[in-house]
Amino acid sequence: MDPSSLNSAELERFLNQEKERAMVNEMVAKLTSACWDKCITSSPGSKFSSSESSCLTNCAQRYMDMSLIIMKRFQSMN
Repeated sequence: MDPSSLNSAELERFLNQEKERAMVNEMVAKLTSACWDKCITSSPGSKFSSSESSCLTNCAQRYMDMSLIIMKRFQSMN
């Protein structure tokens, strides 16, 4: 999509989509870093141990749950 060919409503929609994409990418990066630091205690081999895998799953789920709670809270404040 070429932003220079868009009218103002389309450009605003495009910019909002790009902002949302950037927020998702930032959230994934934070999630990856936080859960990796918490769950991976040694240099991983070709696969994660069952405890590492379980920890990563739980960590990611808690992170996503908290992000959703925070977003809902901010929306209710507006």
